[in-house]
Amino acid sequence: MARDTALNARHFRRLERREQYIQFNFLIPCLAFLFLFFFLPIGIFLSQSLFDPGFTTEHYVKAFSRPLYMAILWKTLKLSFYTTLVCLLLAYPVAFVMAHAKGKVKLAILVLVLIPFWTNILVRMFAWLAILGSNGVINTNLMTLGLIDEPLHLLYNFFSVILGMTHYMLPFMILPIYSVMAAIPSNLTDAAANLGASPWRAFLRVYLPLSLPGIGAGCLLVFILSLGFFITPALMGGPRDTMFAQIIEIQINQMLDWGFAAALSTILLVITIVLYLVYDRLLSVEKIYGGDGKS
Repeated sequence: MARDTALNARHFRRLERREQYIQFNFLIPCLAFLFLFFFLPIGIFLSQSLFDPGFTTEHYVKAFSRPLYMAILWKTLKLSFYTTLVCLLLAYPVAFVMAHAKGKVKLAILVLVLIPFWTNILVRMFAWLAILGSNGVINTNLMTLGLIDEPLHLLYNFFSVILGMTHYMLPFMILPIYSVMAAIPSNLTDAAANLGASPWRAFLRVYLPLSLPGIGAGCLLVFILSLGFFITPALMGGPRDTMFAQIIEIQINQMLDWGFAAALSTILLVITIVLYLVYDRLLSVEKIYGGDGKS
């Protein structure tokens, strides 16, 4: 009996290894594509920060020793943080309504959330230029009504950059929060109410903690994607709102200093990796992909 059990166990292990081998073979084309067209080009580019042409650290010394680049990095982090905060404040109520709505109402909200994905970012940014410009919709109507004597400065400042970035990033905040909220059982808040908790207390003590993984995933996605913004600050921001990606583009296309551009890119990549690891440590990165997270 024991011998048969051992044979069956070995047989199942062989079948499991065979299944894993077959699955790995299916992954080989995808892994090869990622290596050739993603990891290899990025690795070659980033390596220029240390080998230009010989080994050197002067590009990193230049980046960290000159206040201009650190100021622009801080401005980039600041813009990304405020964009993330505004997106969270706007997205949480929308995701809450989506999670509790039914039928056509939920479908209508979902379509409105997804519409920005179907619109080119340049079209959206130029639309804001038409709305916020000196001769745009807002200023024209305010002057027609006699509320202002001269156009408001709504463009090429911190406000317009945050507005444009929020417009683009909002769906990336709504969808992760909604995916977590949709999985929260409604009977948990009902149970809290039966135990005497007010609706606000039940929300703060039960619902909000359960939705934290979605909040964390949305904030991580929005903040990391915001770090690399280029088109929005270039079109809607002023000289004081220059972001790190714009400096990298200038170093490549105008200064032809690929080594320094690679160093700046590496700094941005390290910040992204650190944020990713911090989130994984606190809330489990599997929540981003719809997993159950760590037990």
